[in-house]
Amino acid sequence: MEYVKLNNGVNMPKLGFGVFQIPKEECEKCVLDAITVGYRHIDTAQSYFNEEEVGNAISKCGVSREELFITTKVWIDNYGYEKAKQSVLKSMQKLKVDYIDLVLLHQPYSDYYGAYRALQDLYEQGKIRAIGVSNFSPDRLADIAAFNKVTPQINQVETNPLHQQIQAQQNMIERNIQIEAWAPFGEGKNNMFQNPVLKEIADKYNKSVAQIILRWLMQRDVVALAKSSQVERMKENFEIFDFRLSKEDMDKIATLDTKTSLFFDHQTPETVDWFRQMIEERKDQF
Repeated sequence: MEYVKLNNGVNMPKLGFGVFQIPKEECEKCVLDAITVGYRHIDTAQSYFNEEEVGNAISKCGVSREELFITTKVWIDNYGYEKAKQSVLKSMQKLKVDYIDLVLLHQPYSDYYGAYRALQDLYEQGKIRAIGVSNFSPDRLADIAAFNKVTPQINQVETNPLHQQIQAQQNMIERNIQIEAWAPFGEGKNNMFQNPVLKEIADKYNKSVAQIILRWLMQRDVVALAKSSQVERMKENFEIFDFRLSKEDMDKIATLDTKTSLFFDHQTPETVDWFRQMIEERKDQF
């Protein structure tokens, strides 16, 4: 495993196992399988509705708590100081842990300032080892870093060969904030697994396209989340530490950047409206 050192000195595994869209009834087994394979970094969120199942796996896995790096994210409807604080304590109960390694604000909307102050207080109390944000554009990230006591340790954003976040990562480097990738495979959109450039490189190293993408992210010092419910695929995604891509191949992948999200643009009014609708639809699920 490779690690990054966050701006507060905490070591974070570069490769994590994400549980987005893994059904509750499968989640516990998937996390147990991932930990057996070797993953020590597990990423969930309040809005994934599987924190409890992740907690069950943590308590049953037989790996010491100190070896695991657990992330969750505060949902938008839990923003504001007091509500965010209570939601994190509730997440801690669901995860069956005395502390959470990383807590992120999931989206850059609503009262994220109040929510971030709650994370700061829980961080200073030792209940959270690192705090950060997700999906924050460079300007909003600069804002929250400039006007708070604790600089975010992480900004988790969509990062993959077709949306490489080069300028956004440079902004994070300048502010000593670590970039973390969600959807490193773009969920297969735009035929990413069939991309001729990625396939040619994969054949050269006798690796899969997924392994090439993860190795590319590792060499860019991007923390990445890989997700699969299949043990063989979990193993494959984990087997990326026995080779390195050449500069020539890194440069070839750089040419694939479209600088456009494969999902949605967080900076449009339509996306704000969509999340507002999502909040209303999910109210009864919390």
